[in-house]
Amino acid sequence: MADPPRILVVHHTPSPALQELLDAVRAGVAEVEGVEILVRPALVASPTEVLESDGYVLGTPANIGYMSGALKHFFDQAFYVCQDATIGRPFGAYVHGGSDTTGAIRAIETITGGMKWKPVRPAVSIVGTVTAEDREACWELGGLVAATAAGLV
Repeated sequence: MADPPRILVVHHTPSPALQELLDAVRAGVAEVEGVEILVRPALVASPTEVLESDGYVLGTPANIGYMSGALKHFFDQAFYVCQDATIGRPFGAYVHGGSDTTGAIRAIETITGGMKWKPVRPAVSIVGTVTAEDREACWELGGLVAATAAGLV
């Protein structure tokens, strides 16, 4: 029997707002039966975990117009090791910022485009206070990445 699909959630969660969003993503992945979830802070997620996963959710604050240094570190570690082996895998991203998320989202799109990962939807952009709609969008994001990796959509 084949191993169940695994979703790797790579996140930098320095605030209560980002914790709410991470919790929503985790709950969304958990809704898809038969899918495993591996949640790793961006500073400890490894290229091996990327290679052993079937889809990815990336979470970051927007810091000074860019993704967090922690998520950039993750990409620096994984890019060349995983680039060819993970082509076409589904991913999603959520970004929280105080006033703008544009630069962080653009950076994630550029790097994941270079890896040839396939976005399941545009990044979830949250500015300011997290709302119920934002949590729902992150829940849906987690579920969509999981369902896509499992071949259900």
